[in-house]
Amino acid sequence: MLFRPRYTIDTIYHLDTDVLKQMGIKAVFSDLDNTLLAWNEFETAKKMDELNRRLAAADIKLVVISNNNAERIGKVLDPYHIAYVAKAKKPLPFAITKKREKMNLSQKQVMMVGDQLITDIQAGNLAGVKSVLVKPLIQTDKWNTRINRFFEKIIFFFLAISHPVTFKETLKNG
Repeated sequence: MLFRPRYTIDTIYHLDTDVLKQMGIKAVFSDLDNTLLAWNEFETAKKMDELNRRLAAADIKLVVISNNNAERIGKVLDPYHIAYVAKAKKPLPFAITKKREKMNLSQKQVMMVGDQLITDIQAGNLAGVKSVLVKPLIQTDKWNTRINRFFEKIIFFFLAISHPVTFKETLKNG
């Protein structure tokens, strides 16, 4: 299904590099706001830097795929040398596919992690990569995301009819 994540986990910070390596993952593509950082914080979280270092030590690249502009993303990520794609136009899959191809990776080697079904998960699914839904880091959103959250509640209702979406500390089939 277009909106069903392949996997769920409570937070991106609980990704286990050993599990990712067993899965053949070479790159974790991640949303920025409410996935790596609270949307209204402009300082980079220490946890994000630690995650990037942990992934790098396992030879897994962290790449942010965001609908935000380059100025906003660069301000946060450049000090930590985290690669990113700005103005990704998710849920369209093109930014994910283009970055994956530029990195010479197959669909099976990439995982897209995000907190929104309508943008992150749909984009990952359309791009044919493993999609991972996380809980939003905080319960408030920018005005444009609130619109998506309204429709997301309806999608979650329909997903729950066949198989509810639940979150645990480890990767779980969505």
